[in-house]
Amino acid sequence: MRILLTNDDGIHAPGIHALWNVFDGWADLFVVAPEGERSATGHGITVHEPIRVEKLQFSNPHFHGWAVKGTPADCVKLALEELMQEPPDIVISGINRGPNLATDVLYSGTVSAAMEGMIYGFPSMAVSIASWKDCDYDYAAKVTKEICIKITEKGLTPDTLLNVNIPDLPEEKIQGIKVTKLGNRRYQNIFDKRVDPRGRTYYWMAGEVKDIDYSEGTDIGAIKEGYISVTPIHFDLTNYPILEGVRGWFNKSE
Repeated sequence: MRILLTNDDGIHAPGIHALWNVFDGWADLFVVAPEGERSATGHGITVHEPIRVEKLQFSNPHFHGWAVKGTPADCVKLALEELMQEPPDIVISGINRGPNLATDVLYSGTVSAAMEGMIYGFPSMAVSIASWKDCDYDYAAKVTKEICIKITEKGLTPDTLLNVNIPDLPEEKIQGIKVTKLGNRRYQNIFDKRVDPRGRTYYWMAGEVKDIDYSEGTDIGAIKEGYISVTPIHFDLTNYPILEGVRGWFNKSE
């Protein structure tokens, strides 16, 4: 079993180290992750400057690691195209500090890294903890391994990744796992307008999350109820219900 591990919190983040530990002895691990934090970079790739890579040294012969001066998507592309001699059996991105729910998946470097693996045709998953503090990465890593085993046993269609979010709760209070759809969330008071010491205006992006759709069956709803959320995602953004209607706009016979 070969697993490609990546993230957007950086190669030294505790979440990816927890995954190293839980998969040690079970799989050969290829760790290709940004040298520092690259959160909220979405699916950006580096095309206007060189991508520098540093090989890390491990005493464990089953560990192979590279720190990349680039985005999470860069990391997966480099791993699959150049750094790995043989393809992985699965691509895992995480464990992310903070949730990646609903429309946040469009901004997430964690999800985008898994999506890059999916684009290449490999079973992929993104894993996040719905907390910004005191994250239980060990439990999240155990959950990740359990889901990874399910993927290897059951298979996953090549156009799909699993987006996993784990509640900010002690293990004994987790209600179980729910397979969900994406909810809907937006941000309000997004920009904090400030003035620098030279009198120039600048803006700091932050914002307060406002959940629009957290109904039963959504990933947001599952997290609020204390369940682990597992959402199958693919990248076909076509709005099929209105496809024919828009096509009719350009029908010359009308």
